[in-house]
Amino acid sequence: MLNRRTLRIKAMQAIYAYNQAEGSDYLMALDRIEEDFAPDLNSMEVQNKQLLEGKKQIATLLFKEWYETRKFDAEETDKEILDSVNSAIAFYQNQVKKDFKFFGNQMLNAVETIYDHYLIILKITEEVLKQIELDEVKKASRYTVKKEQDFRRLTENKVIQQLVNNKNLQQLIIRRNISWEKESDLIVQFYRTVLKQDETVLAYLASPEEQTFEADKEIAKYIFKTLIFKDKNLQAWFEEQDLNWEENKPIVKSLVMKTVKMIEETTDENLALLDLSTNWEDDKAFFEELYHKTVEEDEKYEAMISAGVKNWDIERVAIIDKIILKMALCEMHIFRSIPVKVTINEYIEISKLYSTPKSKQFINGVLDKLAQDLTDSGAIRKSGRGLIDNK
Repeated sequence: MLNRRTLRIKAMQAIYAYNQAEGSDYLMALDRIEEDFAPDLNSMEVQNKQLLEGKKQIATLLFKEWYETRKFDAEETDKEILDSVNSAIAFYQNQVKKDFKFFGNQMLNAVETIYDHYLIILKITEEVLKQIELDEVKKASRYTVKKEQDFRRLTENKVIQQLVNNKNLQQLIIRRNISWEKESDLIVQFYRTVLKQDETVLAYLASPEEQTFEADKEIAKYIFKTLIFKDKNLQAWFEEQDLNWEENKPIVKSLVMKTVKMIEETTDENLALLDLSTNWEDDKAFFEELYHKTVEEDEKYEAMISAGVKNWDIERVAIIDKIILKMALCEMHIFRSIPVKVTINEYIEISKLYSTPKSKQFINGVLDKLAQDLTDSGAIRKSGRGLIDNK
């Protein structure tokens, strides 16, 4: 299942993508200024290239000044230059606003996709049963009997039947428009070349004794864990659907396996499926606010970091480290129920995974100092059980 460290990582990735897009927006705004003062090659009049170049340089300097300070020299009177600068500013602001919304939505959609993958993997059992039924229809139309293992026993598997008949699963699949219809060849290939050839499955089917519920559950677990999650073709498809599949796969696998383990002989068709996390609504709110507030308060946290690394040029700090520091400061300020030490430890762990080998010491040192300063000044106030000491 999803935990908050995973959500912090997803938010970090979204903020990184937004920062990269923001840099591109800045360059595109400069390109617009250059276009404004490019000589008109189709004009019949002689172009004063030197004058145009001078205006372009002034407009570029004014835009860069605005970019750094959010204001520029108002004494400039050349209307053409002012129009170009204001147009570039408006373009930049509009693009940044779009990117902020886009990457926030993309971040949330990426997490929701994890749940879709959980559901579509559970649905594979239904697709397999359909293939078995098709095989039986083909057998009935043959003039000669082909000697092969009878897979009908798999259709009687009590665990698989409970999954196929689960009303909550069926409703979610319909509501989220989940289907293997476009990838039917992939299911057929899995059924014929993997499931029908697997020795463990064949041994289960060939057993002379009636299978117990526990035996049914074990083979269902085996099919998911060993066959589906290790099949190269299925995994390649999931990698195409999700660029972060290797990162998300353990979460999906955990959800699937826990769902199978939950099924008991007395379970009915209304068994509730798992959520993305133990309290997804709260985690979703945490996730979205962490992204939005970190980006919105970027300048504030940039200044705090700059003050906290007096002997280190802020421009030399790796971009991932800066994002991690800003997210940690945002979390300390906004989420009053999360202990400061928990926040620091979480982002140190994230830095070990996504930044340089020396980043963990740097992150730890900066956050320790900033957290102490902010706590002493009263800027960080924690409340809740176990937080009476404000630390």
